[in-house]
Amino acid sequence: MLSGTVTFFSGDSRNMTTQLESLATMTTVVADTGDLDAIRKYRPEEATTNPSLVLKAFDLPGYQPVIKRTMERVKEETTGMHHDGVIEHAVDALSVAIGSEIAALIPGRVSTEVAAKLSYDTDASIAKARRLIELYEQNGVSRDKVLIKLASTWEGVRAAEVLEKEGIRCNLTLLFCHAQARACFEAGVCLISPFVGRVTDWYRKETGKTYAPEEDPGVLFVRGICQYAGEHGFDTTIMGASFRSPEQVLALAGCDNLTIAPEWLEELQKRQGDVTRYVTKPAKTAQPSTPMTESEYRWELGLDAMATEKLADGIRRFAADQEKLEGLLAKLL
Repeated sequence: MLSGTVTFFSGDSRNMTTQLESLATMTTVVADTGDLDAIRKYRPEEATTNPSLVLKAFDLPGYQPVIKRTMERVKEETTGMHHDGVIEHAVDALSVAIGSEIAALIPGRVSTEVAAKLSYDTDASIAKARRLIELYEQNGVSRDKVLIKLASTWEGVRAAEVLEKEGIRCNLTLLFCHAQARACFEAGVCLISPFVGRVTDWYRKETGKTYAPEEDPGVLFVRGICQYAGEHGFDTTIMGASFRSPEQVLALAGCDNLTIAPEWLEELQKRQGDVTRYVTKPAKTAQPSTPMTESEYRWELGLDAMATEKLADGIRRFAADQEKLEGLLAKLL
């Protein structure tokens, strides 16, 4: 596990790079926002969305034409359809419309989430992922520009395993412990999103402590799974997510990807200086292990109180935002 400090240039500040620019030389920077203006400003490689971010689109002027156009099309396409089917189609169509707008601004991929209420249903998750990809392709966005986001439940991992074999790349989110990461690695998942800040939140609440970056539980968790992935030869991309400060972000410099909220992108763009690499995946040294079974996954997850609580809490939060989104769309329709 690597350690180090953040260093800064001295001398004429006009010749300095920003910390965001320095970070981008060793890590793929992903914008944790659906705000088109923010994406244009910070020029991230990739972008990720979720129901909470789609909800925010209703307050952004740049999305009003997209919302209006999408809802008009949904009305035409769902004539005679049952109310629940109309709303489900509207949510999918709007999520893909927003994702398509983002995809046009970035060189990499945009993530789009499968509804949280499907987190424990493998077959339904697979069907929804296929539908989202179909809608993207109808919008002229190829599947290689899209990542399908699924919760890192056992059922979500199994859905991703099937989808990856079909050429549908997946981003496994709400990931809080080693058991979840290992299951994803062994399933051949394209990318995982361990939630740094939510891990730390739980330990702060439990212990009352404030953690420096070098002892931060969320940071150490992500460094640990990067180490494990390298030692075991897994090529899954690891994308740290859910940051609570720029210091947490910088403590994971060198991680494959980091998805960063606009407020921290802004702060890192203001700061001038070079950034030290903290994370490097080591060369493969471990022999292949027997793939994790469902009972092993559930047992290890159950032993981790933090991961158990945060996974359930994350699914509830995303499901609540999904319901709010459905309510807004029902009014529009």
